Amino acid sequence: MSKRFPLVELEDMPADIRERILQVQEKAGFVPNVFLALARRPEEWRAFFAYHDALMLRAGSSLSKGEREMIVTATSAANHCLYCVVAHGALLRVYEKKPRASDQIAINYRKAQIEARQRVMLDFAMKVCQQSEQIEDADLDLLHQHGFDDEDIWDIISITAFFGMSNRIANATGLMPNPEFYLMGRVARPQTHVKDRA
Repeated sequence: MSKRFPLVELEDMPADIRERILQVQEKAGFVPNVFLALARRPEEWRAFFAYHDALMLRAGSSLSKGEREMIVTATSAANHCLYCVVAHGALLRVYEKKPRASDQIAINYRKAQIEARQRVMLDFAMKVCQQSEQIEDADLDLLHQHGFDDEDIWDIISITAFFGMSNRIANATGLMPNPEFYLMGRVARPQTHVKDRA
C-alpha cells in the first residue's frame, strides 16, 4: 500500500507491465507494492525496472546477489527507507541464507557477521550514499586490494545511487512494505501439496 498515492490495479495497466507483474506474483507468491505504485507512469516503470535488472542481475560481476542486497539494505537504512530496508532485507536473508544478516546490516553493518571484503564494500557504498563528494582514489585502491575490479566498483556506485532515488520515491509517496516481506528468509515457505490422482 501507499499512504499518499493509490496503487494501480492490474486491469488498469498496459499488457506488458501486467504480464511482468504476474510473473513476479507467480514466483514470489505476492506482488511487491513497488510494482503497483510505479505503474501509475508506465514509461517510468519500464525504465526503472530495466535499470534495476541491469544493475541487480548483471552477469560477470564478482558481487553476489546477496552482496548487492547488502548494499541496498545498508544504504536504504541510512536513507531511512522503510520499504527498501524491509523488502531488500528479505531478499538478503533469502540469498545469504542467514536470518540475522539483514537486521545486523540495517542497524549497524560494522558489527554484522560479514566478511572483511564485504565490510570494505559497504564502507564504500555508505560513502557514496552520504559523502560522494569526498570519494578519493584511495577509496578505489582499497577496493582493488580486496578483489573488486573497476566494473564491480561501478556496480557498487550505481546500485547505491539507483536505490538512493528509489528510497526517496518510497519515502515521499509513503510506500509501505508488503506483510509477506517480514517473514521471508526467517520461516520456511509453506509447501503446496498436489493430491495424487488415482
